[in-house]
Amino acid sequence: MRDFHLPGRSAVFATNGMCATSHPLAAQVAIEVLKDGGNAVDAAIAGAVLLGLCEPQMTGIGGDCFVLFTPPGEDRVLALNGSGRAPAAISAQALRDAGHATVSLGSADAVTVPGAIDAFCRLSQDWGRSGLAASLAPAIHYADAGIPVAPRVALDWGLFAGNLQGIARDQYLLNGAAPTTGQVFRAPGQAEVLRRIARDGRAAFYEGEVAEDMVNSLQTAGGCHTLDDFANTACDYTDPISGTYGGHELVEHPPNGHGATAILLGNMLKHFDIAGMDPFGTERAHIEIEAAKLAYDARDRIIADPDHTSRLEHMLDPATAEALAALVDPARARQNVAQITEEVHRETIYITVVDKDRMAVSLIYSVFKDFGSGIASDKFGVLFQNRGAGFNLTPGHPNEIGPGKRPLHTIIPAMLRKDGRVVMPFGVMGGGYQPNGHIRFLSNMFDFGMDPQSAIDGPRCFFEKGDLRVERGYSDAVRADLAAMGHKVVVPPRPIGGAQAITINHDTGVLEGASDPRKDGCALGY
Repeated sequence: MRDFHLPGRSAVFATNGMCATSHPLAAQVAIEVLKDGGNAVDAAIAGAVLLGLCEPQMTGIGGDCFVLFTPPGEDRVLALNGSGRAPAAISAQALRDAGHATVSLGSADAVTVPGAIDAFCRLSQDWGRSGLAASLAPAIHYADAGIPVAPRVALDWGLFAGNLQGIARDQYLLNGAAPTTGQVFRAPGQAEVLRRIARDGRAAFYEGEVAEDMVNSLQTAGGCHTLDDFANTACDYTDPISGTYGGHELVEHPPNGHGATAILLGNMLKHFDIAGMDPFGTERAHIEIEAAKLAYDARDRIIADPDHTSRLEHMLDPATAEALAALVDPARARQNVAQITEEVHRETIYITVVDKDRMAVSLIYSVFKDFGSGIASDKFGVLFQNRGAGFNLTPGHPNEIGPGKRPLHTIIPAMLRKDGRVVMPFGVMGGGYQPNGHIRFLSNMFDFGMDPQSAIDGPRCFFEKGDLRVERGYSDAVRADLAAMGHKVVVPPRPIGGAQAITINHDTGVLEGASDPRKDGCALGY
């Protein structure tokens, strides 16, 4: 239990339904959908699509999603891959011949076909109760009426408005400037797109006038996208992967997401006495970071499009974790991990919903970098992701960009099972941080006995591009000790990631929601 003398937030408890996400309007809308008879799928879609308007720097209908969910009354976890593919005409050799060493973040080459809308339509059709139109109605309303910009959103908007290009500046700036806290943002073009999808389904987005607007805009920006690329977009049901931590089964989404990295890192940390360390002290931070460096190096060598990922079992093998754990120096920072690190960003939303039938949804939805590619479609203002920057240009590498391939994705939803029953859908936003964040969250709970809200609140650190980013929640003494061990310590300009979780107590029937104070959101229940 937190110290009520100090600032903080309490967990939220309810019995009929719960949503936890990063903006209060989205949480409220999800609960309203549940109250109106919708299920967790209906509510999660409603909240997620609205988040693309509440937090357009993080996500939107030009992005991708991954979903884990349980059918009503079951503990079977299903996975849906809603990530898009590179256009059929893309060529890694052509990019190399043009002098590129990476896929440029702000280029049309980095734009993979948006996959989220196809996934939302499929999910609603197969598993929803109240229908797609009901799920999209709140976002249509707010896109027309407008949404006051929240404080954390305003911070991000101001920092990264420079990523917007061309028509996107007219669509996402107010009088040429980033909106400030409390100013109202509207997106009438997206309202019209959503109205058409509500009426005609996925075809309204991937075919016809909206698709033509997107393809023409991308071709004008130098892309090789075609109408066939959009029309052929299709999400895939797939089987989750899992490992264990703290006596629980950790269920992750398979590649092209990097959930296997979380399982590998968790398996590595089992070889250290984490529970015997200060939870926010130097030793734990050092061991976790050094283990993560090695786990992420394995990720960068292995994870790619599902059809090109051939060594997944090697990552999940406990023997691999044991061998890598033995390479961790408990006293010194490793300087020579040969990471092929993709551009790491933390522009993602996560939403989790549990309904009265205990259907649980864990959904993550993103445009990758702040405002994605920065390119928007001319007529409707659809802002395109730049997930293609997650590819590399290394000849023969499994994650080399190629026609119709899906890139390595940093977004990963998760669930926990105990004795075969789902007990917590959860997610940790933060781009590349996410696998590290999953295990830090679980370790806070199971190694140190924290409740979910306290486990989310605790300070974080993450190794990124040569820097050890240490939040201000750590003491100056810890930062000094880490620097003395060879880490290049910096305090990041923004907090690291954000997290949401809902615990399901099957014995009492009570749901417990936790939401990260690093974001503007909350958990709500009824």
